[in-house]
Order: sequence, then structure tokens, then C-alpha cells
Amino acid sequence: MKPLLKIRSDRPRANERGRSACGNGFTLIELMIVVMIISILIGIAAMKYDQAVLHSKEAVLKTDLRTLRDAIDHYTLDKQAAPQSVDDIAQAGYLREVPVDPMTRAKDWVAEYDSVVLSPEQSSTGMVNVHSNSAKVGTDGRPYNEW
Repeated sequence: MKPLLKIRSDRPRANERGRSACGNGFTLIELMIVVMIISILIGIAAMKYDQAVLHSKEAVLKTDLRTLRDAIDHYTLDKQAAPQSVDDIAQAGYLREVPVDPMTRAKDWVAEYDSVVLSPEQSSTGMVNVHSNSAKVGTDGRPYNEW
């Protein structure tokens, strides 16, 4: 005899691992592992980015200090008098403008004054060097204000 009503389930049967017979989807553990790996990679990339930014700021600082020191020397030799401030160098045309200190993000250079003369004809002394105003320590272990 044939059954009058046959009950059929549309859901696929589960295999012995708990996955459906269709095999679609991921388990929660698999998703958590993928998210954790992605988080670790993002953390490493962020640290490398911060290091790259710091190295670029330090390169800009070294270049700015070299430019300012060269301008001080040229000003002193041309005018036979040392400048009294960084603004004097810019106003005399040895710089287009006073650069911004990349570490402090301001034009707050610390001038070093001394009684050294660069030539026998030099009439007055004044600024001989500049430094950053930042007390943070660079990647070489020295504070930026000692560069």
C-alpha cells in the first residue's frame, strides 16, 4: 500500500561535522581568525606608517637646519655682521620665508649666539647657529634641540 501523504523537509541534512550538506557559509571560529589576522596586519601597517612619517619629519628638519645654517653664514660673510634673528635672514632675502619646524609645527627656532667672527672684516657678532625648539628625542637618541 502506498502512503497517502508524504512529508518532506526542504532543509538539507547536516553531515557529521555540523555543516549543511550544501557546504555554504563559515563557522564563527573561522570568521574570528580572519578578523584577528586582518587586525594584526593593520596594526603592523599603522606602526610602519608612523615610523615613515617620523623619518620624513627628521629628514625635513635636517634639511631646514642645513639651509638655515648656510643662510646664516652667507648673511654674515656678505653683510660683515651676524644676523640677530632668523627673521633678519628672511628679510635680507637669503630665505624666501622662515621654514616651519616640522617637530613643533611652528616658526619657533632657537637661535644660538656667540662672539665668533667668520672674517676679519666682520663688524658685529650675533647668531651663529639654530636648533629646533622640540625637546623630543630623535631616532638617533639625541634630542631634536641638540641637532
